[in-house]
Amino acid sequence: SPQRATASRYATNEEEISHVKGASIGAILDTTSRVGKEAKVAMEMAIDDLAGDTDMSVVLHIRNSQSKPLLAGLAARELIDTHKVKTILGPHTWEEAISIADVGSQAHIPTLSLADSIPKWALEQWPFLVQASPNKYAEMKAVAAIIQSWGQRRVTFVYEDDDSTSIRVISHLSDALKKVGAEIYNLVALPPLTSSYSEELERVKLGQGTTFVVHTSLASAVRLFHTAKRMGMVGKDNLWVVTSAVTDLLHSLNTTTISSMQGIVGVRSYFPESKPQFQDFSKRFRQKFCMEYPEEENYEPGIFAVQAYDATWMVALAVNGSNRGSGGDQNLLQHIILLVNFNGLTGKVQFSERKLSTAHQFQIVNVVGKSYIGLTPNGFGFLSTDDDGTNYCSTQNLGQVLCHSEHFRPTQRRQALSKSAVPLKVGVPTTSHFKQFVNTENKNHYTGFSIEVFREIMKGFPDLPYEFIPFSEGSYDSMVEQVYKKKFDAVAGDVTILASRSRHADFTQPYTASGLEMIVSLQPHVPNAAWLFLKPFTTAMWAVIACITVYNGFVVWLIERNHSDELEGFVLSQIGTLLWLGFTTLFASQGDKLHSNLSRMTIVIWLFVALVITQSYTASFASMLTAQRLEPKISSIETLKKMNLSVGYCEGSFLKNYLTNVLSFEPNKVVKFDSTQEFAEALRSGKIGAVFLGVPKAKLFLSQYCKSFTRAGETYKVGGFGFAFSKGFPRLDDINAALLNVSESGKLRELEKEYIVSEKCVDSELSTIENDSLGLQNFWVLFVLTGGTSTASLAIYVVLGLRKRCNSMLDEHKSVCTFILAAVTNLWRQRRRFSSRVGDAESFGSPPNT
Repeated sequence: SPQRATASRYATNEEEISHVKGASIGAILDTTSRVGKEAKVAMEMAIDDLAGDTDMSVVLHIRNSQSKPLLAGLAARELIDTHKVKTILGPHTWEEAISIADVGSQAHIPTLSLADSIPKWALEQWPFLVQASPNKYAEMKAVAAIIQSWGQRRVTFVYEDDDSTSIRVISHLSDALKKVGAEIYNLVALPPLTSSYSEELERVKLGQGTTFVVHTSLASAVRLFHTAKRMGMVGKDNLWVVTSAVTDLLHSLNTTTISSMQGIVGVRSYFPESKPQFQDFSKRFRQKFCMEYPEEENYEPGIFAVQAYDATWMVALAVNGSNRGSGGDQNLLQHIILLVNFNGLTGKVQFSERKLSTAHQFQIVNVVGKSYIGLTPNGFGFLSTDDDGTNYCSTQNLGQVLCHSEHFRPTQRRQALSKSAVPLKVGVPTTSHFKQFVNTENKNHYTGFSIEVFREIMKGFPDLPYEFIPFSEGSYDSMVEQVYKKKFDAVAGDVTILASRSRHADFTQPYTASGLEMIVSLQPHVPNAAWLFLKPFTTAMWAVIACITVYNGFVVWLIERNHSDELEGFVLSQIGTLLWLGFTTLFASQGDKLHSNLSRMTIVIWLFVALVITQSYTASFASMLTAQRLEPKISSIETLKKMNLSVGYCEGSFLKNYLTNVLSFEPNKVVKFDSTQEFAEALRSGKIGAVFLGVPKAKLFLSQYCKSFTRAGETYKVGGFGFAFSKGFPRLDDINAALLNVSESGKLRELEKEYIVSEKCVDSELSTIENDSLGLQNFWVLFVLTGGTSTASLAIYVVLGLRKRCNSMLDEHKSVCTFILAAVTNLWRQRRRFSSRVGDAESFGSPPNT
């Protein structure tokens, strides 16, 4: 162990200064606070140890600032001018640090601040200012890791209104939370000089598991938790995380005060308490602290003591080095300070860019009973190393540590909440005009599409019990305001999401289609009456009928033309006869005038097809003449305004303002109704020209009155139906995710089919005449049959005709051959006869032989 100095090497008043020689350093602390007391004792111990271990002669001058920047600045001036200090240590607030740095920079005296939150611009403005303690960003990462391990996505940040460092802490925490998928959704500023924070806590008391992050002074934290415990907000229903501003001083509290913080979790600075170096320091510190401050109840050293001890050692070593180097050059002194690298009570101490760059570690603190325990993952705090070298725990490692406390295990926490949490008070409207959405038969039985969707969502949250409470005291706007007034925690019903309502509550994503539709009456209408006789068949159907008729007439004419004189004559006469044969077959039989079986076969099939076509035409045309065709009576809001007609809307809804302010209807033309029956009667009687309803209600209304009304005009963009929750409800993101699961699983569609009847009947009533026309798809088989039969008859006729012609030609060829043969035979005979006569003549004229 280090040797102890036998003479005092620190001075606190003028009498002592003259008796001590050596380099002087200054320290400005609030010695009335626990932090200042620990730092003062630790600094004095460091000077004693330096004298005993290294024979250095360093004088420490300590001044009390009382946490006032003005006094700190004056004390710095006095230390520099009177005592010629080489450097100044402290204080623990950045306002005091800046006041001292301003004086020190003018005199080129380095100022080592022990404040944990020095703004970057301050380091740039005062070149002799050095931050000798870790910044808050690393700590906020540790806090975010705890939030992530609990599966929380929103936190309430509690801070002191007069603490200027809170702005930077909020920024650091917000950045750290974003990296783990969480956010700060609410800020609670605690006013100074107050003994109770009931009003502030009442505004954020949601009745369910809320996560608070508290960054205040120890005194304010004690008052805060005392009030929160009295209000029932400390325990399993809410989660509390405190920063090192509180946890670093928990060792100074008595057991009664600690018990009021039952269940809180915090992050505090970690230093190796089990090392022999610290054990020796702690023993001597308790003895010295008890002698100087007997009024304190606990004498254990905290992080502020070990930081002050290391900072004093660091400055003393640097001052000694600068004295040996160049006669106390202050620029050299600061340079040496920034090059310091040694192992202190807090661990390895070194600087980077005038900031302490120690890979700072943190310890999880959990208050249990009347004491607290420090939990350190694997013994070394937050272990996963980020890019900037800061150590913080992974979710897995942190979860293992928090498992030591059953309260903070996620599964146990949900079970505890489901058993102990006050049920959500869910308001349900009893004045809904559409019982298919919300039906409140009695106080214990609620049904309807909106209610069932809400139940399906909440099935995924067994830790969030709820109860339905009927609301019948006003409009839907008033019902949503009750959420803001804390009468309800949520609202379930056919509530449209509006910007004005979002000021009083947070809404889920819409679970119905969004939009506003205009519903109008239907009126009879028959378009293009002069050409109605063509409508029974489509254009293609008429074209095929004409083609097949001409084709069949051609086949019959070709087959029968050799059997009837009527089918012969000039070309124009033959064409007329051909068309006559084809088209008269549609209306009369020609069977008694036909001579060929082929033409009879063609006509029989064509007569059958023609009978089907004529009967279908007659039926379709008769239907078009007698059936009622309907169309919207009003086509647009411009028509409504031109005709100076009134419009209707649901009583108690937001539509009146929308109709007058957005769609520009005159207020006296906007009429409210209380039921769908009143809508229907007013539309039929002409009292109003149209009624405006949201898309889901319009669909339901049309399903009830599908033969009398229809939608017309465009769909106007407004919010759909959503569930309202208290502002900042911590589980809203989870509720939205559950709503998406209900939709993607098909359950939402099943509920729509069960409670909201589709409007298919409306589509059938509004089908147009053109769509009722018969087409080729209805008769193509018949056309193939008659066309195929005619083609077969034509083919047979052609084949028979060719065969007959060939036979005729053969007979003619045979006759010619016989004639030629007879002529040749006769010629041959004549030639032989002639030859015989010539022979006889020659024989008669010659003499006889002698």
